[in-house]
Amino acid sequence: AVADGIDVISLSVGGAVVPYYLDAIAIGAYGAAGKGIFVSASAGNGGPAGLTVTNVAPWVATVGAGTIDRDFPADVKLGNGKVVTGAGVYNGRGLSPGRMYPLVYAGSGGGDGYSSSLCLEGSLDPDFVKGKIVLCDRGINSRAAKGEVVKKAGGVGMILANGVFDGEGLVVDCHVLPATAVGASNADEIRQYTDSATKSKSSATATILFKGTRLGVRPAPVVASFSARGPNPETPEILKPDMIAPGLNILAAWPDKVGPAGIPSDNRRTEFNIL
Repeated sequence: AVADGIDVISLSVGGAVVPYYLDAIAIGAYGAAGKGIFVSASAGNGGPAGLTVTNVAPWVATVGAGTIDRDFPADVKLGNGKVVTGAGVYNGRGLSPGRMYPLVYAGSGGGDGYSSSLCLEGSLDPDFVKGKIVLCDRGINSRAAKGEVVKKAGGVGMILANGVFDGEGLVVDCHVLPATAVGASNADEIRQYTDSATKSKSSATATILFKGTRLGVRPAPVVASFSARGPNPETPEILKPDMIAPGLNILAAWPDKVGPAGIPSDNRRTEFNIL
């Protein structure tokens, strides 16, 4: 690339932080910078914990991920009247307007509890989730794969729950069934509601309210919850990341051979997707 006379190198890759003389990206970037080429690289997705930033060489512009002033609200209306904020996009056959659906937490449906709470492949009992909206915890398998698991088991919708580590940042996915993502605190509120309903021997219900695209969101930009944080583990006196750039829920081009959920069973096709 340097020999071709390029002006900018942008790298969306990273890895473990090692001394600069062992870091292939740092070494290559040093040579490019010496030729007057601007080199930027991603900070990584290890946040929100500290000391997770990668690509920390002083001659590299290290870029974290930030939000923009647009989001995709998809709130959860609970049977007790509370509305919990969420985010999601879905353009298929939706939930019936005005109808409340039975709501269950996947982790309370038998089995080992752990696998079902994460909605892993084969972990859900169809008798437990059929016709219901299912609350699934994030982790292990992909977010879109969880929706596929719920759909295979007969669920009509999914609420994807952030854990403590994920915080309140909401990542939007184009799921294969009506679905929304909620932050960690809202996920706890939904679990408390389902637990309370179980203890009182009543049925928890919910629906998902898709509200399209909302513009002018404030504050913006905000550092994305997953964006890696400093301080710089290799050279603490040099602050990293250097900056943030749009990196959450971005409208982008999409390959025409892959469904927007990014899983083999998704036969939908689109030119653009939210990433």
